[in-house]
Amino acid sequence: MTPFDTPLDTATPADRLQGLAPVFDAETRLIVLGSFPSVASLQAQRYYAHPQNHFWKLLGALWGLPMTDMPYPERIDVLRAHGLGVWDVYAACQRECILDSAIRNAQLNDLPGLRARCPRLEAVAHNGGESFRHARHTRALGLPVYRLPSSSPANASWSFARKLAAWREVFARHGLCAPEAC
Repeated sequence: MTPFDTPLDTATPADRLQGLAPVFDAETRLIVLGSFPSVASLQAQRYYAHPQNHFWKLLGALWGLPMTDMPYPERIDVLRAHGLGVWDVYAACQRECILDSAIRNAQLNDLPGLRARCPRLEAVAHNGGESFRHARHTRALGLPVYRLPSSSPANASWSFARKLAAWREVFARHGLCAPEAC
């Protein structure tokens, strides 16, 4: 059994939530790993679909683009054009409420396979503390690994400006923000 084959314990298939497919390709240079999609994201089948999540607003500020006004498929095209990938550390789990602390019986995604699937990958950024708990797996890739402040509305102790400054620092290191935004 590998660390990616977490036992299901007493969970039945009906109890388990399945995550979203990754958004990355061979040109991805930086990947942002969340923990697991919110209820809103799972229902919409879109990353960061909760309207109060700052993810798309942060990217819009970094790239000087109206990301929150774009249809989701266009947002994904913009991510790819900038060399950014999005995924989660968990492929499936049980969760009774929206908080990451409620995640149970989680199964990890194939994080060691990222290098093979993204040959131009330069770095991994964990979006929040729950994702960062699995940094040992991403550090094994031999790439820089960062802990970003969570873009979640549950991270109310960080202002948008403070989150943006932290995200800007990581994105600038890898040439992923517009010159006028860095």
